[in-house]
Amino acid sequence: MEVRFEKNIITGEEIEVIVKANRLTNNVKSLMAYINQFDQKPHRILPIKTNDSIIIVKVDDIILVDVQKNTLSIETLTAKYLIQERLYKFIQKLPKDIFVQVSKHAVINLDYLLSLEDSFAGSMTAKMEKSLRTSVSRKYLSDLEEHFRTLKGELLCQKISEM
Repeated sequence: MEVRFEKNIITGEEIEVIVKANRLTNNVKSLMAYINQFDQKPHRILPIKTNDSIIIVKVDDIILVDVQKNTLSIETLTAKYLIQERLYKFIQKLPKDIFVQVSKHAVINLDYLLSLEDSFAGSMTAKMEKSLRTSVSRKYLSDLEEHFRTLKGELLCQKISEM
């Protein structure tokens, strides 16, 4: 990979980044996503509206977000919160580098993932901190593998693919 700086008087203070490659690979996509998130401020706290109050939760403390009937369950290191919000809207508030959707009903924080185990019908079970578990459906397994490729390295991905 080559990285270089070119001065461009025409653009003024605006920074333009061009990624050149012979094809659009997963590594190229990851690099572009990283560059796009570069100047965004990380979401360190998140206000969560419960029935009777608004709780401020540290994003890094969220372990698992899961849908239970019509309620969103947010498991943190210290508590469990039940709120009335759609999963897809809540996901938009989370940083994409450590949170990954693993099924239609669940999002996990990769920092608290302990292991993945084979389950029935080709799906897997994610074992999380605090003895939490959630199913990982085949549809979302490739997204999880991609996160591992970019965050944890190629070796862990190979182990998942062999399962």
